[in-house]
Amino acid sequence: MNRLKQVYSAYTEEDFQVWKLLFDRQLANLQDKACAEYLQGLKLLQPALNADAIPEFGALNKLLKELSGWTIEVVPGLIPVDEFFEMLSQKKFPSSTWLRKRDQLDYLEEPDMFHDIFGHIPQLVHPDYSNFMQKFGEIGYKNHSDKEKVIRLQRLYWFTIEFGLIETTSGARIYGAGITSSEKETKHIFLDSIIVKAYDKEAIMQTDYIISDIQKVYFKIDSFSNLYDSLLTEC
Repeated sequence: MNRLKQVYSAYTEEDFQVWKLLFDRQLANLQDKACAEYLQGLKLLQPALNADAIPEFGALNKLLKELSGWTIEVVPGLIPVDEFFEMLSQKKFPSSTWLRKRDQLDYLEEPDMFHDIFGHIPQLVHPDYSNFMQKFGEIGYKNHSDKEKVIRLQRLYWFTIEFGLIETTSGARIYGAGITSSEKETKHIFLDSIIVKAYDKEAIMQTDYIISDIQKVYFKIDSFSNLYDSLLTEC
């Protein structure tokens, strides 16, 4: 696969305005809803990841590498599962460089740069979460030709990395990137009508998920170390 690069000069003034709007709105929304680890990661990355400008991947990669050993790998969009798993196993997180338009603030069919960077990258600073993500990639790459195992792993990814909750002394908090990057989803999970289940890897791997609509069911872990430990048994 040819290595792609972020073309920073291609971003318009409108892009910068949309980034700031998304960042400011969601940062305020997450203060009492996201887990401490996510907010701490966002703070540590603040010199290169903030509302003032679209992040420049070179500067963000330098800081992220120092803090966690991870780097961002530019991709054109959704990529084949074998490439995706391999990148994670090498501590490379795939990210697009395009940003949604102003009339797409609340819904996208395909993840954009705000989801990939604001949603996923701050969590990678946390060692246990970082280890989980890398181990997940290793398991996925090892089994990428097994269609049934890939489906099971995709479900696990969805209900943890994308839409996971974690129990804290203040109650359930968000860590999944599909929630942290979505104003609507962030508010939705605290409604009385939603279903939150205790983390159960086998149950998750047998649960279908929703792509085109807001989620109906979420799973809550006790800790990131327990999440990582769950991968040490057969997936």
